[in-house]
Amino acid sequence: MHRRIFVRSGALALVTLGLSPYFLRRTAFAAELPRARRGKVLVCLFQRGAADALNVVVPHAERAYYRLRPTIGIARPSRSDAASALDLDGFFGLHPSLQGLERLYRDGLLAPIHAVGSPSATRSHFDAQDYMESGTPDLKSTRDGWLNRYLAVSGTCEACEPTPFRAVAMAAQTPRILDGPAPAVAMSSLGEFRVRGTGTSIDRLEALYRTGSADLVHASGQEMFEAIKLLKSADPARHAPRNGAAYPRSQFAQRLREIAQLIRSDVGMEVAFADVGGWDTHVNQGGGTGQLATRLRDFGDSVSAFVTDLGDRMDDVVILTMSEFGRMARQNGTGGTDHGHAGAMFVIGTQVQGGRVHGRWPGLEPEQLHEGRDLALTTDFRAVFSEVLQRHLGASDLSRIFPGYDSHRLDWPGVLRPG
Repeated sequence: MHRRIFVRSGALALVTLGLSPYFLRRTAFAAELPRARRGKVLVCLFQRGAADALNVVVPHAERAYYRLRPTIGIARPSRSDAASALDLDGFFGLHPSLQGLERLYRDGLLAPIHAVGSPSATRSHFDAQDYMESGTPDLKSTRDGWLNRYLAVSGTCEACEPTPFRAVAMAAQTPRILDGPAPAVAMSSLGEFRVRGTGTSIDRLEALYRTGSADLVHASGQEMFEAIKLLKSADPARHAPRNGAAYPRSQFAQRLREIAQLIRSDVGMEVAFADVGGWDTHVNQGGGTGQLATRLRDFGDSVSAFVTDLGDRMDDVVILTMSEFGRMARQNGTGGTDHGHAGAMFVIGTQVQGGRVHGRWPGLEPEQLHEGRDLALTTDFRAVFSEVLQRHLGASDLSRIFPGYDSHRLDWPGVLRPG
């Protein structure tokens, strides 16, 4: 590990360890740090547990859909039925709990992508999440996440003043997608600012502290307090939700609210991450109402509030949602759905080609299903990730971010507007 990288990640680990040498406690907080220049931001949202794409973006004009899901299928759009699909284009519709996202679709800000995901055939949550976060399907030896590789090799931050908050995960620990040599901050909330580093960094830093190697420990402390002073100076909490945005009371919603505060505080954040679980609906999934509907309502209302809150700052922001895989096309015997293959994503922002569903639809007839049971994959998730990194954040060397993947191999027309 390079000394500079260790210093930065180790400094942030100090907060979690609770190490507070006396010379660090004396550090002054009076000096105000310079603001980072306003730049582009990518917000990645992971729906952990495999969200059911067929009931999220509903192919209501596909007859086979209702044969496969006689009791949990979302009813065709109807003005008299509040539990029916929200029609998008005459073929696809959104789950009725996603009214907040439907408004974004009508405003041209939301682009659903169907039949997208990992080419890996695994049905393991752990492996599929690992592949989606590492960006290397079926390759378990990858040590870092694709967002961390992006941070390490390219990005708009080369033209601005780097800050400790270039990459922020609103999570209890650093997620796999941000794991790697480039510094990243993980915090449970802005109020607690519980920052965690990797176990290796923590162990090394603790050992240095015990042996009194003052040079590195002092430098690490300086980096840590730079981060704390910057956050204190920026005071993100002063940015109350704007434009009438009403966030739900869930933890996921509050984390999005704090990401919005960081964006408006101009602390130099370029990448933000948050995740939300509860999508593994094997039993009693429900249709227009029920377990999945409740989860989708919170998800959609949270994202909608975030977009409303940011207002014109959305010109700088792209939101990218993901889930490790979809679910089986046919409902199971317990009113739920088992692990499947292809899924759906949302790309949200003023730069997207919103107002239409993207991706090639493979169909749901028996001969069209993957292995005779799942929605077939027509778009590799790396095609979407590559486009967003390149066209939104300015990444130039995609081969180092997604090794072994040719971004021109598949016919992906793109989801962002040209230019």
